[in-house]
Amino acid sequence: QVQLVESGGGLVQAGGSLRLSCAASGRPFSTYFMGWFRQAPGKEREFAAAINWNGGNTYYADSVKGRFTISRDNAKNTVYLQMNSLKPEDTAVYYCAADQRGPYHRSSSYNYWGQGTQVTVSS
Repeated sequence: QVQLVESGGGLVQAGGSLRLSCAASGRPFSTYFMGWFRQAPGKEREFAAAINWNGGNTYYADSVKGRFTISRDNAKNTVYLQMNSLKPEDTAVYYCAADQRGPYHRSSSYNYWGQGTQVTVSS
């Protein structure tokens, strides 16, 4: 069992930056492939970024590539999402997910989820 708690969301102007954190507890964090997803009102949850167990491989949705950076600190049991050059269309609830067992870009592939943190980007 893994518990995930996101933090770092908030209100920011377009062009600004935020760093989201996801703190994990429970089973050894370092064994998990981790992902960040987001869900805007009225839309399906969509993939944003993912990272393998040691941070050696990262993956991004085309919509965030070049603006977002995923990273992890296994000593702190935490995964991060640095978001730069934010746009109003990045407004969503952001979720971290753990224990991927299928295609990394599919939300159904992950067994554990956090409660989400709201990111709002004003124009």
